[in-house]
Amino acid sequence: MTAPPQPVEAAVAGRVAARALDLANAPKSGRPQYAIDWAGPVGLPLPDERAVQAACGIMHVHGRAAGRPAPLAVDYASAVAGVLAAQGALAVLIGRSRGLALHGVRTSVAQAALLSVTQYLAAATAADDPPEPLAPGECVWLTADGVHIEFETLDPLRWQDFWRRLGAPPADAGRGWRPFQQRFGTACCPLPASLHEAVARAPFRAVRHAAGEAGVSVLAVREDPFPPIGIRPWTLTPFPERTAERPAPATEAPLGGLRVVESTRRVQGPLAGHVLRMLGADVMRIEPPGGDPMRGIPPIAGTCSARFSALNADKTVAEIDLTTEAGRREVHELVSGADVFLHNWAPGKAAQLRLDADDLRRTRPGLVYAGASGWGDALGPTPPVGTDFLVQARSGLAAALRPADELPVPSLMTLTDILGGLVSAQGVLAALLTRIRTGHGGRVDSSLLSAAAVIPRRRRRVEWTPLDRPLRTADGYLALGPEARVRPERVARITGPGAASDLAASLLRFRLRPTGFWTPRLREAGLTATPVCTDLRDLARAPAFRGALATAEHTYPLAPWEFS
Repeated sequence: MTAPPQPVEAAVAGRVAARALDLANAPKSGRPQYAIDWAGPVGLPLPDERAVQAACGIMHVHGRAAGRPAPLAVDYASAVAGVLAAQGALAVLIGRSRGLALHGVRTSVAQAALLSVTQYLAAATAADDPPEPLAPGECVWLTADGVHIEFETLDPLRWQDFWRRLGAPPADAGRGWRPFQQRFGTACCPLPASLHEAVARAPFRAVRHAAGEAGVSVLAVREDPFPPIGIRPWTLTPFPERTAERPAPATEAPLGGLRVVESTRRVQGPLAGHVLRMLGADVMRIEPPGGDPMRGIPPIAGTCSARFSALNADKTVAEIDLTTEAGRREVHELVSGADVFLHNWAPGKAAQLRLDADDLRRTRPGLVYAGASGWGDALGPTPPVGTDFLVQARSGLAAALRPADELPVPSLMTLTDILGGLVSAQGVLAALLTRIRTGHGGRVDSSLLSAAAVIPRRRRRVEWTPLDRPLRTADGYLALGPEARVRPERVARITGPGAASDLAASLLRFRLRPTGFWTPRLREAGLTATPVCTDLRDLARAPAFRGALATAEHTYPLAPWEFS
């Protein structure tokens, strides 16, 4: 199927891109042309954010925990597309300065959505046997005095101690650790009911005390959906010294010939390096002796974790012990020939290792030094663990993601990790462009919290009708288009005589027939609807996605920019 003509720009994505380019001081007079449409190379009619979320897997991944697909109540894919467009425009400016004849860039909201589900798509399409089990399960924590909370630990001993202090059965706490730890990769968290019951018996003060004694981070979920005021996606602090180097001519890609050294883990940092690699940079990973332990986490694609490979393929690797003097000398040697050093270490680790910006810039004048953190400096020198779900809870994003009739709990899709990596890469591109123009390198700081603020949100939680949620059919789900969501009588009329007087009854009739029965009838009535992806493996098999995805040992999104 060929997609119909698309609007030149998805409005929300366009506003995000313009703001990002303003932040980068990209001059309006010479600003490259950029276009953001809905479908891009995806051969489907995708008229809005909701349709993109449905077709490209976001509804499926976000809804895994609940056992059914669910939309995000924010324009998440559009926000990601806006950041991608700004990255592309900055890459055009860098490429021009390095001798490439580039004029503009195009991306799409659909490509942004596919990039957002990269690690989930890789895991779903890895030829591992048996396939990864994905049982529904949500992390909804409500204390005895009615406080919604979110907590985090990356240490199994602290996890066990926390539950011991709350009186939960030790065996259930032990069974709960694996799904809790793996929820970052699976987007679901089936836990023993006794753990939820232990939290429900205790007031917030007691839960917070138990967490503090055990070394677990706990926060009350912020129920105001509006983002904190005054947080910039990233900041650039130029170094005072100038480099005498002229920009090296680019090879075929905007960042071709530039070198990035990264010491990163999980999603945020590796994704930033992945973006820079897709734009042409040579990226070298620093991993501990023996390699990053995440390489062995199932499901396995070939000889490596599919999720790890999704964000780290085609990077070279140097195994270095950063805690030794010899290891630090190796890092300085690598950085001496690099353009960018990127890390997402915990607060204080760079100084502890004596590998902070001041250390490395003396080795490499003109270096772009990028640190991607969880909280930045927003919560002081000893913040909670800076992970995706705590940031969703504290930033108000958790409340914004869901309509007013649902609990304000974080999505188990790693939304801020993805945006955090993209925002970090965007800051690096701005710093590289600044270095070309001024000769000054600089320090780029970004965080998951600052990335969360990129997503446009309303001041109040949205109200949804039954038409805003995917409709169950005999063989799947349908996400109604914007016209159908505001014209319930027309939707009801399609289902048969007498249904218009009872919307709930008419929506139940959708379950009697398959999706393919309803879509042409809706189309004949002048209404749009998008079949919801309920299995990411279907994306790899669908002809409509051949222009946006490729498959090796797993399926992965192609670079989301088209330069001209």
